[in-house]
Amino acid sequence: MKPKVFVVQPIPDVALDLMREVADVDVFPRLDRHLSEDELIAAAKRTDYLFVMGGNLITGDILRANPNLKGVVLVHRRMAQNPIDLDVARECNIKVVFPDPWDRVYQYICRATCDLAMAMILDFAYRVLDADRYTRAGKFKQEHTMALMGIGCHGKTLGSVGLGRVTEFMVPRAKAFEMNVIYTKRTRLPLEQERALGVEWVPDKDEVLRRSDFVSVGVDYNPSTHLMFGEREFALMKPTAYFINIGRGRIVDEPALVRALQKGTIAGAGLDVYWNEPPVTREPAPSEEFFKMDNVILAPHNGGATWEARGELTKDAARNVVALIKGDEPRGLVKW
Repeated sequence: MKPKVFVVQPIPDVALDLMREVADVDVFPRLDRHLSEDELIAAAKRTDYLFVMGGNLITGDILRANPNLKGVVLVHRRMAQNPIDLDVARECNIKVVFPDPWDRVYQYICRATCDLAMAMILDFAYRVLDADRYTRAGKFKQEHTMALMGIGCHGKTLGSVGLGRVTEFMVPRAKAFEMNVIYTKRTRLPLEQERALGVEWVPDKDEVLRRSDFVSVGVDYNPSTHLMFGEREFALMKPTAYFINIGRGRIVDEPALVRALQKGTIAGAGLDVYWNEPPVTREPAPSEEFFKMDNVILAPHNGGATWEARGELTKDAARNVVALIKGDEPRGLVKW
């Protein structure tokens, strides 16, 4: 009999087909929610390998549910807060594999995430969602209405706090719309790289916030960036400026952002990440106040959701499952 693989949520067929060559693959079919812990325990009891997407927490109880569970393959890189209890996995001698080489796959994720950020910027600049709501409400009476005036992109300034791979992809896209790009970063880029990208380094984060028409979060989440953006930072921004966060939710004081949007301290925000997200909390929970605002774009941490990016991500993980089944050692295998 073939070994059994349980996939915790739907994934592209290109990855499933790889695993089906060597295993019986069962996929949780729901797109609208994650499995509960009890459901994951039940799934673990009837499988040999778990294939885990982001947002699904693999607790010690899940790992202990099946003494014959052989492996857990994850699609997200190893972090300070991992979505799996590694101590229990080691105790139970369960093989755990993180993606490797993550850098190759990460290029696809970064490009797709950058494009989502640019889509938010373009929406705010040209009021796309507002125009759609306006037209659907039967208000299209004249084509030169001032009800939908946007700030546009030409000559506007995109300011990035931090400049990582996602922002590097954003720069040429912003330049194509004739925007200026400034950035601040703890370690300045080499001058040659700045010139090649066409970006201006600003040593003071406060100045970036004051000058920018769009502020993008480009830093990793760590103790030094926890709550980097709060009431003080939003007060420094222009009242016509927009805040874009496709980084991590806990970089931002979410209640302070809610207040800034309610008071008109800033014009709007595009968010793909939130304070309450796995693996910090089991259930994603954006502030309900955001749902009442038309000047906020909310995405469900969906930056890498293109067929190309998600396909490459899951194919890499599927190859790791196949390697485990064949007795080979995946490069991302955690060493006990």
